[in-house]
This record gives sequence, structure tokens and C-alpha cells, in this order.
Amino acid sequence: MPTLHRCLWTILPFVLLVSDLNAQPQSKFRTDENLDSTLPWFQLVDGKFPPASAAHAISGELISLDHVERRFQIRVDRDDTQDKGRLDLPLEADMLPYGSIYYVGSPAALQHIPLMTHLHGLFFLADPQEKADKPDGPYGRTTKDVNFRRCLRLEDDFSFYARQNLTWKIDAVNHDEMTLTATLRHAGKPVGDSQTFDLVSSTRVFQGTGFAKLESIEVGQEVLFNLTWATLYGPGRIQEIWLDQASRDLATELQQNQHRVHTRDRGLAGWIDAVDDDKRIVTITFFDGVDPTLFDELEETDEKRHGWPFSYPEDDPLAPKGGICVARKSLMTYDPVNDRKGGNILQINSVPKRPGNSGVQIQVKCGMLLEGFRPGGIVRFYPATWKVVALPREEQYFGRE
Repeated sequence: MPTLHRCLWTILPFVLLVSDLNAQPQSKFRTDENLDSTLPWFQLVDGKFPPASAAHAISGELISLDHVERRFQIRVDRDDTQDKGRLDLPLEADMLPYGSIYYVGSPAALQHIPLMTHLHGLFFLADPQEKADKPDGPYGRTTKDVNFRRCLRLEDDFSFYARQNLTWKIDAVNHDEMTLTATLRHAGKPVGDSQTFDLVSSTRVFQGTGFAKLESIEVGQEVLFNLTWATLYGPGRIQEIWLDQASRDLATELQQNQHRVHTRDRGLAGWIDAVDDDKRIVTITFFDGVDPTLFDELEETDEKRHGWPFSYPEDDPLAPKGGICVARKSLMTYDPVNDRKGGNILQINSVPKRPGNSGVQIQVKCGMLLEGFRPGGIVRFYPATWKVVALPREEQYFGRE
């Protein structure tokens, strides 16, 4: 983000906690690449982002969600490691505060993803102190991955393959039997064997800037699609298919726009690294899973002075500024219209990226500090040019403390 680079100032001496918060233990742990069962899986540490490749990959179909609490259930895909009695069971998980969601190649919120969409996730073990009930299964059975209840990343098939520059090349399509055979490809070369998927009369086909019919699907096309009914009777049913790059670009652009509107209404999410009580300076590192262009808006200015609910005006009305709201781990705020404090942005820093960490950090000089402005606390930040509006009542925690 070149515009951010122009605004890097020297880090003040009192910002001491960033390197400590990003430090990770060096002990070995089990991963999807290293399945040594004598090693423990990585256990998250409060206030620290996890190291790369420490999460466990689990895929399945979205069968329920609570978008306000960022909680969901997937029906875990079948594989050869499962006992027959433990097939098709649910896994319930919460999105980590810094967990990211992607849909059709763009950052998203949980409510943007249709139920029954097949998803790919990265998970960590539940908090050892957590006493949450396990999801009900027949005869009290649970999926073998039931303890992986904290999600770092969740994405649909489209996003999963697009992120890795993979597409499916159609080898055969049978409109009578409603099947499509395709091979995954990377840089023009096949990856693995071909697979046969089901088409259904309700499969939505996109081509160019519009809808198309099933008859538009042809051998040789390089496509992306989203599945449902995955692994129940084979690889799955295709519920949406994008036949060309133009249709995929349009789908991503529309979702990006939805994500930007969603984020501007709710603020940028992050956690507090440090608080200087004497100078009333709060240091915030923003979470990952956000369109990076939104961070450029931190530099925009609004000459109108802060009024309500700020207790004191900012030092310089012509400099970048904004307001901070206290949030819960689900990123739900209390009452952003009436319950935020802030002031001028003193610094916009670039910090090392890691899973969950956007690499963008700010320091804000506040007129007043709120009780929730503590190191490790979750917050949302509204740049000065973002209009703060009352969110739907179910998204406000005010009155439910």
C-alpha cells in the first residue's frame, strides 16, 4: 500500500509490546504436514497471533450459522480416517477475533455465505478452559475433530482454489446424465486425477456479465464452482459455476463492494497492543481478512471537529483521526453511535504480517480513555470520514452485559 508507506513515522519508545505480542514459543507441535501423534497440536495463546501452518485443515458444508456471534456448524466431509459411525457429523466452531472469511474470492462476513455451501477451514483446538457443550450427534457421537472449535480462516471452494491460482478444466459434460468431469489445473498443468461432479437443474451458471444456461457448459472451459452435498454421494453437486474469468471477476467485485459497505458500517477490527495512560495514546493492530484499500482511508481527513460522543476535541482537526469502540471477541460492539472515544491518528505503522495480523498498526491520541481500552482488548475503529450509524439492534451488545 504505497499510500501507507508515505506515512511511516518513527515508532515512539513507549510502544514496547508489539514484538512481545508477536513472539511465539519455539517448541514443536503437530501439524497437517507433521502428523507425529506424540506431539501436541498448537494451543493458541491469548494476545498473540499464531505461527504459520499451525492450524488444522477441516472442510465441510455450512449447515447453521449465528452471524452476530460469528459461530457456525459444518457437516464435516467424509474421508478414510473416519469410522463409519462417525460420518456426516457436525463440527461447531467460533471465528477467532482475527479469523477471516472469504466468499467468491473476496473478504466476507459469515452472513454473506449461503447455507449448504461447501467450505474449507483452518482450525485450532478449543480453549482448555472452555466448558461449551459438544454438538449433538446420533447416539451421542461426535466427529473426530470435535475439539477444533476455533476457526482462523473459512472460505468457499471458489476462494480456496482462486487463492492458489487453481482452476478446473472441463474434460466432459453429459447433459443427459447431468454430470461434469473436470481436472484441477495450475499454470496450465493438471493437478491430480479428474473427478466427476453432479449437475442439477438448479445449478446457477454465470458467463461474462450475466447468467447462462446449463447448455453453455462446454468441454475445454476453465471454470470455478461451489459445491453442496459434498462427499455424501461422490465429490458433490455443483450449485454455482463460473465459466470464464469475466464472470469470476464480476462475482469477486460485487462481494468486495458488499464487504466494504459492511466494514464501513461496523468499523475496522483489531486489538490493543499498548496503552499510554498518561499521554492517552492507544496502539491498535488491525486484524487480517480486510480489503487492504480500506486501510488507505485511515489517512483521509475531515476538517469538521469531533463532537458527541467524543468528550474532548481532537488536537488537529485537519489531521487524520477517528473513533475507537470496545468490542467483544465476536467483534460485536456495544453502542458505536454513543460509546466511542478517540482523536488524532499519530502514526500508521507497518508491522510484520502473520496469520490474523493485517500488518497495519496505528497510534491514536484519545481525548478520554474508556474502561475497555486495555492491552489485549478487542476494538473497532472508525476513520473520520466513515459515517457511524446505529447497527441493527441484534448487533448491539448494549443492555445485555
